[in-house]
Amino acid sequence: MKEHWDERYASEDYIYGTEPNRWFAGHLRMLKAGRILLPAEGEGRNAVYAAATGWEVHAFDQSTEGQRKALKLAADKGVTIRYTTDTLEEMTGVDGLFDAIALIFVHIHEDQRPTVHHRLASMIRPGGMLILEAFSRKQLGNTSGGPRSEAMLYTAAMLEEDFAGMEITFSEEACIHLDEGPLHLGNAEVVRLLAVKKE
Repeated sequence: MKEHWDERYASEDYIYGTEPNRWFAGHLRMLKAGRILLPAEGEGRNAVYAAATGWEVHAFDQSTEGQRKALKLAADKGVTIRYTTDTLEEMTGVDGLFDAIALIFVHIHEDQRPTVHHRLASMIRPGGMLILEAFSRKQLGNTSGGPRSEAMLYTAAMLEEDFAGMEITFSEEACIHLDEGPLHLGNAEVVRLLAVKKE
């Protein structure tokens, strides 16, 4: 998988654009800035936005090409982010607790998904928030992005079960129009979740 993403990110173009995901940015604006974790952050668009709005950012991805481009984008925008290379299964470079974690189009195989999600939930401070947007299983057949395997796609019910230890404040499956670079373009079937760590 690392080789796949290194190859995909090798171009100097930002394949998902340099602007933040709208769902993420809209909800981040409502929170008091603190410490945020962005797993599988790719080329860094969301990490750089968070840093520019006052957050202390820790991001990671398995792709060294993604890391390179994220750090370049941060330098171009005049912000600092901590960005390590790591996998969702190991997360060896992640430490401490976070005021927010954002999972934006982070797709985990169903064999590992509940375990990874439970571990991420354990890294959120009491009162902290999870912000998630990903492709739903209805996305299969669309050309607007996402994995081509049902085992890598989600339903709202799955995510509600994975994060059942948190207070789920919003959950939906919806059809939206994506315009996030050439690989996220067109009508898309997504699942969205907001959850707060219980005090």
